[in-house]
Amino acid sequence: MTDNHQPTKGYRTFVLILLTVVYGFNFIDRQIVGILAPFIQEDLNLTNTELGLLIGLAFAIFYTTVAIPIAWLADRYNRVNILSIALATWSGFTALTGLATNFIQIGLARMGVGIGEAGGSPPSHSIISDMYPKEERASALGVYAMGIPLGIMAAYFVTAALIGASSEDVNWREIFVFLGVTGILLAVVVKLTIREPIRGAMEFDDQREIAKPPFLESLKTLLKIPAWWAMCFGIAFGSFVSYSKSAFHTKYLVTLDPSFDFQTLVIILGFINGLTYAGGAFFGARLADSWGKKDIRAYGWLPAISIALCLPLGIAAWWSTSVEMNLVFTSLFLIFMGIYLGPSFAIAQTLAPIHMRAMSTALFFFILNMIGLGLGPSISGWMIDIFKANNGEVESIRYAMTVTSLVFIPSIISFLVVARKLPEDWATAEKNNLKLAKSGSS
Repeated sequence: MTDNHQPTKGYRTFVLILLTVVYGFNFIDRQIVGILAPFIQEDLNLTNTELGLLIGLAFAIFYTTVAIPIAWLADRYNRVNILSIALATWSGFTALTGLATNFIQIGLARMGVGIGEAGGSPPSHSIISDMYPKEERASALGVYAMGIPLGIMAAYFVTAALIGASSEDVNWREIFVFLGVTGILLAVVVKLTIREPIRGAMEFDDQREIAKPPFLESLKTLLKIPAWWAMCFGIAFGSFVSYSKSAFHTKYLVTLDPSFDFQTLVIILGFINGLTYAGGAFFGARLADSWGKKDIRAYGWLPAISIALCLPLGIAAWWSTSVEMNLVFTSLFLIFMGIYLGPSFAIAQTLAPIHMRAMSTALFFFILNMIGLGLGPSISGWMIDIFKANNGEVESIRYAMTVTSLVFIPSIISFLVVARKLPEDWATAEKNNLKLAKSGSS
């Protein structure tokens, strides 16, 4: 840290990278169920509906609801402690997932993972926002958002490394235990290397103590910001489609072409998800900050444009007649899916008062994950079982995912509302934070 209590460039870069790695582990533990879905489903004799619930509601209900009180704590107490405890918790339950022998046991383990992961993003977003000024915040949070594709990529690579030469040699239990133990070790690193930053350090220079808002006040304040609200629904509807895709994509490709080498498929999916999604997230964040300097509405327009392009690409991927063509359309789809992450995360933090940033992230993720993660895979899995009554496995997935893709439409509309409301709400947020900086007590 420097003498004026501002973090050095090297230190804040280190913290950003480490938090991105932690976020990556968040998505490794989340994505791995979808990757290993065919083997978990067969071993535990699960229906598509049960598999969707396992990936969706069983995780999301606890993830979203617990995140709100944890965020309330993160706005008051040491965020580094909260993050390290959360990481150790979800990693421990990830390891326990590998010991499950039936739907109830694995469902309880995923609930535990959800409780732990609830303490990941709210303190991380708040820490990053107190280390980067608002004009660099979208880029910083865009780097953090790259933890999603990089975590997904790592999940595929870990699977590829730990499975045998064929799908018959897959030991899904071993993979969960390995990831859980590794995550616990990472939690120790977080605790020992990251220092709690000063709240509001990027908004004002001195060491004012900012009053901690009551819980209901935080809720009321954030929900009165139209652009914030529209952004939440925009990313939630977009995630409804993307989480549904990730839940059943591996299963679909294995069913489409059973002869395609599984280990090779997993490696290819790892590269695609990591490079294209991460590239989209990085490009989207930089473009948002650059375009946003000229017109603040860019933070809404850019996600709307990118998701509009995802709609036809996603449908084309499901109706491709070969694994190879599916992977081509999936690559294009993921590039544009990644673009909206950085701008959305920046809006969630910049529109929130300084002393409510962790709560902003928690409420944002509550809406996102209840709709996207909770309902997406659950409803898609149910639709697959419904369509399966009169169609084959491949066709039932295609029909279900085509219907699912239409949820992109309300996402596009929501981000257009963001673009319309953002100039006024952004200006209001700057005025309110200036008042906080001057008073240091309100």
